[in-house]
Amino acid sequence: MAEGFDGGRLAEELRTLVGEAEALLRTSTGTASPADEERAAATLADLRSRLGGLEKELKGRARLVDDYVRGNPWQALAVVGGVALLLGLIMGRR
Repeated sequence: MAEGFDGGRLAEELRTLVGEAEALLRTSTGTASPADEERAAATLADLRSRLGGLEKELKGRARLVDDYVRGNPWQALAVVGGVALLLGLIMGRR
């Protein structure tokens, strides 16, 4: 069976990006003013908190979609088929 959507994977990639930004901030500490470093650290802290909220929301929505698809497999298949048909028609016109 196909692998399901993994919201945790996206959040992990974003967490890695934040970690790399923090590492970049640490390496550039000698070249920036203290006010700039403080502002960058505050921005990274805010980004981390938003990332946590995004991860929770993403996992919740993925769980809802998974529950719906498992409860209504034929309806989900019909919707996906309809979207694929419309995309095929749109792409075929070009």
